[in-house]
Amino acid sequence: MSALDQRLAALPGMSSAALREAWVRATGTAAPRVSPGLLRLALAWELQAAALGSLPRGVTAALDQLERGQTTTRAPAAGMRLVREWGGKVHVVEIGEDQVIRWDGRDWRSLSEVARAITGTRWSGPAFFGLKRKVAA
Repeated sequence: MSALDQRLAALPGMSSAALREAWVRATGTAAPRVSPGLLRLALAWELQAAALGSLPRGVTAALDQLERGQTTTRAPAAGMRLVREWGGKVHVVEIGEDQVIRWDGRDWRSLSEVARAITGTRWSGPAFFGLKRKVAA
């Protein structure tokens, strides 16, 4: 039996206090205020994610979005050109083959940064450039 298997097998017999201590050791954060049963499930996930790796942030975000069922977001693809008119000016963003976002002669970390630079306010980049859409009811 692996060390992970042993730690998971021990969870059902742990007291609430022991579960909270194990949470702090595993995550380095205070235990959430949830029932012992839910804390066991969350701790099991944390232990497995630490040992085996967790889902990438983009996958988690896509799953959350699918669960809510309110919007869909297309990821920008290499070679894509996104065009948006704002303030009487046409803005063209290019997604390079290296997945680098280019606008106004500069490289940007995200579409949201570009949208913020164009508008002067906080925007979801995918929403601003039409990649995030409401799901038809």
